[in-house]
Amino acid sequence: MDVQKTTINAIRILSAEAIEKAKSGHPGLPMGCAPIGYTLFQNFLKFNPKDPAWENRDRFILSAGHGSMLDYSLFYLYGMGLTKEDLMNFRQLGSKTPGHPEYGHTAGVETTTGPLGQGIANAVGMALAEANLAAKYNKPGFKVVDHYTYAICGDGCLEEGIAYEACSFAGTHALGKLIVLYDDNDITIEGDTDVTFKENVGARFAAQNWQVLHVDLATTPDDVVALSEAIEKAKARTDKPSIIICRTNIGHGSPLEGSAKCHGAPLGAENLQKSKEKLGWEYEPFDCPQAVFDHCAQAGAAGASKESRWKKMFVDYENTYPELAAEYKAAMAGEKPNFDEMTDLYDFEKPMATRQTSAKVLNKLAAKMPQLIGGSADLAPSNLSDMKDTDEMKYGTFSPDNFGGRNIHFGIREHAMAAIANGMQLHGGMQAYCATFFVFSDYCKPAIRLSALMKLPVTYIMTHDSIGVGEDGPTHQPVEQLIMLRSIPGVNVYRPADGKETAAAWVSAMSGCEPTVLVLSRQNLPQYANSGKEALKGGYVLEDCEGTPDVLLIGTGSEVELCVKAKAELAAKGVNARVVSMPCIEEFEKQSADYKASVLPANVKARVCVEAGSPYSWYRYAGECGEIVGMTTFGASAPAGVLFPHFGFTVENVVEKALASVEKAK
Repeated sequence: MDVQKTTINAIRILSAEAIEKAKSGHPGLPMGCAPIGYTLFQNFLKFNPKDPAWENRDRFILSAGHGSMLDYSLFYLYGMGLTKEDLMNFRQLGSKTPGHPEYGHTAGVETTTGPLGQGIANAVGMALAEANLAAKYNKPGFKVVDHYTYAICGDGCLEEGIAYEACSFAGTHALGKLIVLYDDNDITIEGDTDVTFKENVGARFAAQNWQVLHVDLATTPDDVVALSEAIEKAKARTDKPSIIICRTNIGHGSPLEGSAKCHGAPLGAENLQKSKEKLGWEYEPFDCPQAVFDHCAQAGAAGASKESRWKKMFVDYENTYPELAAEYKAAMAGEKPNFDEMTDLYDFEKPMATRQTSAKVLNKLAAKMPQLIGGSADLAPSNLSDMKDTDEMKYGTFSPDNFGGRNIHFGIREHAMAAIANGMQLHGGMQAYCATFFVFSDYCKPAIRLSALMKLPVTYIMTHDSIGVGEDGPTHQPVEQLIMLRSIPGVNVYRPADGKETAAAWVSAMSGCEPTVLVLSRQNLPQYANSGKEALKGGYVLEDCEGTPDVLLIGTGSEVELCVKAKAELAAKGVNARVVSMPCIEEFEKQSADYKASVLPANVKARVCVEAGSPYSWYRYAGECGEIVGMTTFGASAPAGVLFPHFGFTVENVVEKALASVEKAK
């Protein structure tokens, strides 16, 4: 038996069998990329199947996540915890083998992939993390952080704009331990890529400062030698990332080889049988010769040995550099400071924009959290998202000359920025954040959604939060973005009203296990005496009245000021109002029913909700007698002081709406 050839064919057939049994899936990629997956796992990937979370493992990302059976076949053969029954339950409810790889669900899956291009950007983030942590913690004789990031992508990944953004960033920053293997088969769902994608991919990557290598697996299938030589060259060149362009035939070995018909549909029972005959596969469905498992176990044993040596080295490292080792272990364990002891986070007196208060809190946190790292999409001077050097602390800028820098210039690449931040967070040892203008959260949305799916506590700083942007006009004035983000399950959206609420939002972001979006003002806002840590509950009573209120005034961000001033005017008219600040609806909804009722009593039907955004977030709180002051159109180009009254954001209008609501509630 040629065990190498048999193992490669096992990957093909197991993948095709699982897809056929499920009557759903994508057999073309696993069958075409089987030699790529095999060569990586058998000859190069540093991993221990008994400890798939080993910190210094190589990272492997299947960016073309529709080919998930490539992952699962490899994980099964290489002892990563999947069973034959798991393969047989491909794409079934509750199985360990879902239709696309899901992080945290299947051991060995480094990131959730499927939306094309996201995995490449995640891989860039992981390579960035490796470079940064290595610069911080490695010492002569102690390579504590020393691994590669591999990604398999297809034509679809490289057609997506996020891939161009992310790969441009990787080349600019010389992330030399990133290796992308491109499954160049010229086929997508609609057929030959000639109709959409005819560029010279190698020239494109060379222009982005990548090393470009080629392997022809279409003419010479299963050429493990050529693949191995290319990967060796890629590993040797550490001053720039590498792409290995692998010419393949989609669905190799099947009667549908080279056809779009095997991209996204099962082969069919007859074609599956013909594939087995062509590949010389004589085993029962889902069976595999023991020699294949024994062969694959050699790679796992080699990885376990590497981990054992790494652990012994780390003991010596701890003895030699105890403080550095302790910091590394704390970062990798995700340990955080005691935020309750950081009382200075809440020290604000004079009116300030919440983007400014955020900057102050960020820099106080940075001094206590060496794992905090991030940056902006070319807007740091405006969104105030950089960590400022002081006499005591030097943060620096992440660059090829300083991989240890903690400030990242992402460039004007919002989509890739967010996905790179996901990759950094996934790698471990980092608390990642990124920043842009709030209106550009639309560009970040697909990656924010994946942050939520994977429960990654990435922090998104989004400034210039409303029509308060002013003269830049409706293209830069976010109106519908709040409801867009609030609609994503598992995302906390904070729109703080002052400095103390901003501090609470940051503490929530740093303490939680889900993504947080900080929606911050450009214009100055007052500081409130009664604000503070209560904002951690998402909503609370900022200013109250004697007895049962006649009306509730509910606001967020800059509009809380209107509510506070309207309360005073209503009091002069004999109407008792309670002001509720609701910086984070998601956190408020997590509170007990009793707490929510204490803030928003059900018997108080008169309510006014005020927010300079779409009204759709507020109908459940306004109720049948309530009023909403919001934006039902796009904004306009004019000074902020003109726009707010023009669109009804005035004390007088809030008072008028409150009185109308009181009348309706009678």
